[in-house]
Amino acid sequence: MEIILSEEKNYKQLENYFENNRIDNIFVVAFHFKEKPYIIKFLEKQNINISIFSGYHPNPTYEEVVDGIKKFKDSKSKFILAIGGGSAIDVAKCIRSFSTMNDNINYLKQEIKKNDIILCAVPTTAGTGSESTKYSVIYYEGNKQSVTSDYLIPEIVLFDISFLQKLPTNVKKTTVLDAFSHCIESIWSVNSDNKSKKYAKEALEIILDNIDGYLLNDESTYKQMLKASNLAGKAINITQTTAGHAMCYKLTSLYNIPHGHAAALINSELLPFMIDNIDKCIDNRGEKYLKDTFIEIQKILKCDNMYELKNFMRNFLDKLDFYKVNISIGDLDELTNSVNLTRLKNNPIKLEENDIRLIYTRLFNEIERRK
Repeated sequence: MEIILSEEKNYKQLENYFENNRIDNIFVVAFHFKEKPYIIKFLEKQNINISIFSGYHPNPTYEEVVDGIKKFKDSKSKFILAIGGGSAIDVAKCIRSFSTMNDNINYLKQEIKKNDIILCAVPTTAGTGSESTKYSVIYYEGNKQSVTSDYLIPEIVLFDISFLQKLPTNVKKTTVLDAFSHCIESIWSVNSDNKSKKYAKEALEIILDNIDGYLLNDESTYKQMLKASNLAGKAINITQTTAGHAMCYKLTSLYNIPHGHAAALINSELLPFMIDNIDKCIDNRGEKYLKDTFIEIQKILKCDNMYELKNFMRNFLDKLDFYKVNISIGDLDELTNSVNLTRLKNNPIKLEENDIRLIYTRLFNEIERRK
């Protein structure tokens, strides 16, 4: 079920849903609000009991999810409302799915089963696409854990452009880069199909047509960017991410570079590396198919040739002023060793340890060159 909201008056649709399903107790997962959003005011007017959980960080941990589960059970609610970016929605997904498991066993080691708890996601950024995927990312003992199940997908998604109106420009940039990375990675993924490519291509076209206005706070672009993020999420839900994401997580944990920014940095060097190493193709559809895929991406991004395509992400990052990051060549070993090679099976080009090291090295060099 998906409810698209562009104006406050359209909350009538949500009001009807609550009335028809007798929802009077809601557990909200969201960061602390500087200013109470309309949806919370709306819930208060409906005389709905609200419990708010904000005890998590942008890269949520297993322990924070466990704390959220305890508070959710105390609330006696059967309806979870996640308001935020990927972190809030990922935490809410895990709380919903883990809360009916055995408390005496690590939740990550148990099978996710369908339960009767309803999850409603309200994305407050246009980028993560978490509201449309079966994935959730949390950290356990310092390591990224991907939780996967069709039962993680929210039953309800609300799009409210008012959340984008006061979004800082830097957050807009990083989340758009996340959606952008989802799109290009899903197109070249070994798991891509016609449906995933259709979602990704449409999302990329929307992003390219609207990003300038979006960053200049043109409200006419907000609904389009929310749509693009959602489509990118649907694409990645089919294909999963590739090396661009597998290699970016350590950039985030080590240097506190926002996730979308980190993914785009890796993809800016991964893309040209793959084009130059087409002979290492591991996609069962073959080298010609992969070459044609890169040509598809070239056309979507309106590049005249492969040289322009190889430099597209670099120039895109430069345009957004996103090469100003502090990373150290001294961490090269730690970065290289952080990548689990078995998690690169979705990438169309086989990457060995020396390839990963080379991609990180090229990124270091490009950052230094553009300072």
